[in-house]
Amino acid sequence: MTPISQDFAPPFKLIAPFFILGGLFYLLTSFFIFSFSIEDLSYANPKILAFVHLFLLGFVMMIIFGAMAQLVPVVLEVGHFGVELFYAIWPLLLIGTSLMVLGFLYSPSLLPYGGVIVLVSMMIFVSEIFMTIFKVKKLTLVMSSVLISNTFLFFGIIFGLLMALSYAGTIDVDISSLLKGHVYLVIGGYISITIIGLSVVLVPMFTLSHGFSMKPLTIAISMMSFAVILVAFSSLVHFRMGEYFGYLLSATSMLFYFYLIYIIYTTRPRKENDIYALSLIFSYSSMIVAIVIGLLYFVLHKEALLLASAWLVFFGFFGFLITGHIYKIIPFLVWFERFSPLVGKQKVPMLADMVPKNSSKAQFLFSAIGVVIIAIAIIVASDKLIGAGASFMFVGALAFVRNIFYMINFI
Repeated sequence: MTPISQDFAPPFKLIAPFFILGGLFYLLTSFFIFSFSIEDLSYANPKILAFVHLFLLGFVMMIIFGAMAQLVPVVLEVGHFGVELFYAIWPLLLIGTSLMVLGFLYSPSLLPYGGVIVLVSMMIFVSEIFMTIFKVKKLTLVMSSVLISNTFLFFGIIFGLLMALSYAGTIDVDISSLLKGHVYLVIGGYISITIIGLSVVLVPMFTLSHGFSMKPLTIAISMMSFAVILVAFSSLVHFRMGEYFGYLLSATSMLFYFYLIYIIYTTRPRKENDIYALSLIFSYSSMIVAIVIGLLYFVLHKEALLLASAWLVFFGFFGFLITGHIYKIIPFLVWFERFSPLVGKQKVPMLADMVPKNSSKAQFLFSAIGVVIIAIAIIVASDKLIGAGASFMFVGALAFVRNIFYMINFI
C-alpha cells in the first residue's frame, strides 16, 4: 500500500467546488439523455459531441482535478507548487466547458473561445502538477503514471483546440485524422492512466489491502502508454493496422489492471460490500462487458455495438468508479478537517457514519439500472428504452448530488 500523509493536504474549501460542480454536471448530463433518439446516435452529431464534452470535461475532469489537487501532494509528501492556482482552474473549466457545449449545440463560433479557456484551465493544472512533481527527487511508480498521463493530456488538448478551430472555420485541418488521436490521448492517455495509477493508491487505502505486487501496474501503464502513442500516430498517418493493434493493446492493458484490482480485492481484510465496493464491482464489470462488445464490433462492424461499448465505458466504468470513490474521498476529507482535531476531546463520527446509506444505495440502484437499460436500448435501437433508462439515470443523479451536499455539510 502506497504511504499516505495528510501533512501536505490543501484546505477542503479548495477541493469542494470541484466535487460540487462535478456532481451538478453529472446531473445535467443525465438530464441531457432525455433529448436523444436513436437517430441522434452518431459520432458526427453535434448533440453527441456536446454530450460527450459535457460528461468528460464537466464531470470526469472536474472530479479528477479535485482529487488530484488533494492526492498529489499527499502521496509526494511535498506541498503544492502553487496551490492558489486551483482557485482559477475550476471557474475556467466551468466557463470553457459551457461555451464548448453551447458551441456544439447552437453556434460553432463559440467553440474556439471555449476551447481556449479549457486549454488555459488545463495548462494551469498540468503546469502546476509538473512543478509539484519536480520538487521530488525520486518518483514512485504511481507518480510516474501521473507524469505520463499529464503529458498525454497536454497533447490531447492541443489536438482538441485544433479541431475546435477547424470546426468553427478558423483554420483548415483534417478533423478525422485528429479525432482518434484526441480521443485516445485524453481518454486512454490521461483519464485511464490517471485512474489506473491513483486507484492503486485509493483502493488499497480504503480496503486496507497490502503486500501485493505492483508488477501488473507497471505492465498496464506501459502497455496503455504505448497503445495511446500508437493510435494517435497511426490516426495522423492513416495507418489502420497500427490503430487496431493499439486498440487491442489498450484492452490487454486494462485486463492487467483488472487482475491487480482483483488481487487487491481478494486480499483485503475488510470484507463487507459497502456502496464503495458495489460501485467498483459494477464499474469493472461494465468495462469488461464494454471490451467484449467492442471486440464484437470489429467482427460484425455494427456501429450500435461500438456506441454501446462507449456508453458502458463512460457511464458504467468512469461513472461508477468516480461516484464510488466520492463516497470515500469526501467523508475522509471532511472528517480530517472538521473532526480530527476533536479526537480525544469528544465523540467523533466514523467515516461510514458520514455516508447516507439509503440514499447512496438508491443512487447506485437507479444509476446501474439506467446504464444497463440504455446499453440495451442502443443495441436494439429503441427510443422508449432510452427514455426509460434516462429516467433511472436522472433519479440516480439527483440522489448523487444530494449525497454530495449531505457529506460536505455533515456535522
